[in-house]
Amino acid sequence: MQDNNALIQLDAGVPGGTPAPVAGAEEERVVPRELSGREKAAIVVRLLLTEGADIPLEELPEDLQETLTHQMGRMGLVDRVTLASVAREFSDALAGVGLSFPHGLAGALDAMNGKIAPTTAARLRKEAGVRQIGDPWQRLRALDAEELATMAQAESTEVAAVMLSKLDTAKAAELLGQLPGPVARRITYAVSQTGKVTPEAVDRIGWSLAAQLDQRPIAAFKDAPGERVGAILNQSAAATRDGLLNALDEEDAEFADTVRKVIFTFAHIPTRIAPRDVPAVIRGVDQAVLINALAGAQTEGDQAAAEFVLANISSRMADNLREEMGERGKVKQADAEQAMTEVVGAIRALLDEGAITLVEPEEEEA
Repeated sequence: MQDNNALIQLDAGVPGGTPAPVAGAEEERVVPRELSGREKAAIVVRLLLTEGADIPLEELPEDLQETLTHQMGRMGLVDRVTLASVAREFSDALAGVGLSFPHGLAGALDAMNGKIAPTTAARLRKEAGVRQIGDPWQRLRALDAEELATMAQAESTEVAAVMLSKLDTAKAAELLGQLPGPVARRITYAVSQTGKVTPEAVDRIGWSLAAQLDQRPIAAFKDAPGERVGAILNQSAAATRDGLLNALDEEDAEFADTVRKVIFTFAHIPTRIAPRDVPAVIRGVDQAVLINALAGAQTEGDQAAAEFVLANISSRMADNLREEMGERGKVKQADAEQAMTEVVGAIRALLDEGAITLVEPEEEEA
């Protein structure tokens, strides 16, 4: 990017220093040609490309890319003395750059992406009427398949076919899996009609779809309502959790069902934790807490979870735990629930770290 800023300086006619006399008696009698800033920039780009340099010209504003390309087409031949003079001026300009900033508000917003509040970025972008620079498809590829499916169903079949073609194979397969069968078939067939779509059209479609993301209202919460309620109820006492779920059933059965899918309790361990992951789970729990959780299991579901844990660790460790459970005796319900909550917390921590994954219900049924 520093090279690009020096190019912009040359293009604008900013001097990079007085050229030193050209070495050699014969060459001293040759005066460098008078050049405009655009001509100098074209010479530098041509020289760097000839030397095999990888110049990120795509990071320049589009108008400068177009101007530079036109200028290169008009240059013709440049003598060695002029070339040496321009190269020296560019080198001096480059050496004088202490810090480079993005070009324009669009570049500044992209550079600050993730560093300032999303609401602030969206407001500035909307007020200034600027769009993101770079490749819009890179931003679209970062969306999950469910969001892409929603966008695809809102667009024409032809636009959806272009979107499908621009995704990587795995994401495209996920997208098709999120669509109703007839819609997926129409879009898949429409891909066969995209052979003559121009790069300009693909670019316009990409920016149009990306613009929809900027027009969406900024959500105050990262997680969906069901996930937030489920996370709260995960940490609640069983009586409180059951009472609230029953109340939710009466108010909004669909929302209650969503919350139930998010909730993970001690009783869910046999159906959602793979047997191979049980040793990793108990390693993250204090032994006294684990004893309270296992010995305090009262309901049928909790007892099944306790037996599942004991059955999927070494027999020696299981025997030791059973012996300590017998010595511990009866555990108060409050202590048992607190211990089970801590076990579930350890599981959540492992999930967040990516150390284990939950077994999906459909996988279990299969």
